Amino acid sequence: MGKAAAVILNLGSPKSPEVGDVREYLREFLGDERVLDLNPVARKLLLEGVILRVRPKRSAAAYRSVWTPEGAPLLVITERLRKAVEEKAGLPVYTAMRYAEPSCDAVAKKIAADGVSELLIIPQYPQYAMSSYETAEVRLREALREHAPGVKLTLVQPFYDDPGYIDALAQVARPYLEKPYDRLLFSFHGVPRRHIVKGDPSHAHCLTQPDCCHTAHPCHATCYRHQCVRTMELLAQRLGVPAGRFELMFQSRLGREEWLRPYTADRLTELPAEGAKRLLVICPAFTADCLETLEEIAEEGRETFLHAGGESYTVIPCLNDHPSFVDWTAERIARWRAGR
Repeated sequence: MGKAAAVILNLGSPKSPEVGDVREYLREFLGDERVLDLNPVARKLLLEGVILRVRPKRSAAAYRSVWTPEGAPLLVITERLRKAVEEKAGLPVYTAMRYAEPSCDAVAKKIAADGVSELLIIPQYPQYAMSSYETAEVRLREALREHAPGVKLTLVQPFYDDPGYIDALAQVARPYLEKPYDRLLFSFHGVPRRHIVKGDPSHAHCLTQPDCCHTAHPCHATCYRHQCVRTMELLAQRLGVPAGRFELMFQSRLGREEWLRPYTADRLTELPAEGAKRLLVICPAFTADCLETLEEIAEEGRETFLHAGGESYTVIPCLNDHPSFVDWTAERIARWRAGR
């Protein structure tokens, strides 16, 4: 057997919260054809002519509000996870980011220089989406083909319904449910509705009927909405949260087209009038706390909810480097090593 290693693959963060660095990050991120899936000319016109003229300054302010002395929260947390998993698993573990640093190219070169011959890729996206799991996997594979072509690759599939993943989420969330609350909100990162329709090979199931996510269909293997629903229902069941006290919503909408509904910001405004004034919010699309959880949900979301008449608002942390997630990740590596 050759030298085995694993790589934890995540999204990425700007080099700093300064406007220039944020602009370059957004140029790479939103220039991705799987994120803004427009024709190249339209994508460039929208990005350079509209988005990069106004968004970097606003995003930079948001990043500054969550930046730590060690750097971007996503990078800091992912590195803590990497070190803990490496120690637990007993083999080299790398961190790669789809955008910015450490780049897929740089990590692929390091893997080749270290003599790795077998690699387990662990994307940090529990649910499959073209704009997250798919684009990260494709980019890392491209980099490895170019810089480490001899490495044998194994990919961890989306783990949205994996019992160990659900158990890890439950271990993180359970202490927060010990205090009184009215509603547990599951806020997942949103995607345009057309991404869901585009990902359905039959073009006849997803979003064509009210209960499409609960009606068995082969497209569920790559349907982001179905997988979000499944994660929510399994976790609510594991935690013993009764129907009517939890609900699904989607955040981080970009542009004017319709994205998956309901929108998190809208529901945070509406819930107090419905009698739900004590909220718990969890974001299972993210394994590590980042701008979307720390600023959009924990800061903006709190302000929106309290301004609408809410009384109590608590955000449950992501898995981060919680021992249960470290154990789950190390166990996936151990299973791979035993079966290779």
